[in-house]
Amino acid sequence: MKFWEYLKLSFATFRTHKLRSFLTTLGIIIGVMTVIAIISLIQGLNRTVEQQIQSLGANSIYIQKVSWGTGRIDFEEIQKRRDLTLEDGYAIAQLPSVYKVSPLRSHILSSITYQGNKYKMAEIIGSNPDLQYTANYSVSIGRFLQDDDYKRARKVCCLGQEIAENLFPNTNPIGKRLNILGHPFLIIGILAKKGSFLGQTQDNVIIIPLTTYEQIFKKPTGSAAIFRGLSLVAIPRSGKEMEKAIDEIRELLRRRRRLRSDQPDDFGINTQETLRTIYRNITNVAFLVMIGVAGISLLVGGIGIMNIMLVAVAERTREIGLRKALGATNRIILFQFLLESSTLSFIGGVIGVIIGIGIAKLVQVFAKIPAAAPFWTIVLGFGFSVGVGIFFGIYPANRAAKLNPIAALRYE
Repeated sequence: MKFWEYLKLSFATFRTHKLRSFLTTLGIIIGVMTVIAIISLIQGLNRTVEQQIQSLGANSIYIQKVSWGTGRIDFEEIQKRRDLTLEDGYAIAQLPSVYKVSPLRSHILSSITYQGNKYKMAEIIGSNPDLQYTANYSVSIGRFLQDDDYKRARKVCCLGQEIAENLFPNTNPIGKRLNILGHPFLIIGILAKKGSFLGQTQDNVIIIPLTTYEQIFKKPTGSAAIFRGLSLVAIPRSGKEMEKAIDEIRELLRRRRRLRSDQPDDFGINTQETLRTIYRNITNVAFLVMIGVAGISLLVGGIGIMNIMLVAVAERTREIGLRKALGATNRIILFQFLLESSTLSFIGGVIGVIIGIGIAKLVQVFAKIPAAAPFWTIVLGFGFSVGVGIFFGIYPANRAAKLNPIAALRYE
């Protein structure tokens, strides 16, 4: 008998017991569906988060008072740390592996208005012209800050796309003056759209020279200095020199702060890799949940398949005896029942893959969470389902293969 004839026989068996076959594959369907849906959502999130991390600036190194992470933050200890200074920034800029450095301070304005138009929660950033490179900003209209603006502490600003669209609808803002806390700022540029990062827009910024910023905003003290104090953003001369630049910055700051070799850093050096590590730690939890749910479902599905195949062996004992009497070997009987169990679980896998992708797409449409189903996830779903069918089909298939043909023909 040819392979397709065995396959045809398997489908004929399933058609005879449609409800029983469906209930048997239910565990496989749920397991594969869970794997495909969660992997699709995580893959979609991975792509989105990576794009958002890249938007912060390729190879940017953030030097701050606090290190990023998900663990407990000792604010009392961090508050006692020395503030970063502009002199730290000048010294870092002289390091061999560092290309550019931007000092940065920021403040959130509850609202800002222009001729009756209002925008809430704008972020004022004070920095130097190199911020365009260190934080990956580009200008869509006008120009960015220049050295002369910084040195002369000019009252000029660049607006994020979102602020420009809200305060100046249908009007070119370049050349107009925006009132910031009683100070008129000349608008010199509109920044290109950056999108959002972890749900927070990056287009709500107003960038002004740091020298001007320090004339308007007081230096923060106490706990406010942890997040609103001076921070530094550096980029290495090339991506290959990232680690070298980090080592040089760490060594320089430790020397400037006179830290002993046994003392920990009293500053934080953060990179996009830090964000990726935090994100991976969060998604690892989802992976563990997925593995747990999928593992239990596949185990239940596998046991169901083994159970139904044992019933099939009992129901078809005389058929097995007759086939053996006509010349079928143990190997052929084993192959036939393994093919039936793996086909049954494969069908469950196909249904699970289709429903899993469907659920991921529904979540994408209604919850606005991106989903992506790479080809390898589909292969993984089919592989899991067939693997479960073969593993749990071995025992009943082996039992059928070892039946004595005479005893099988006499079976009632």
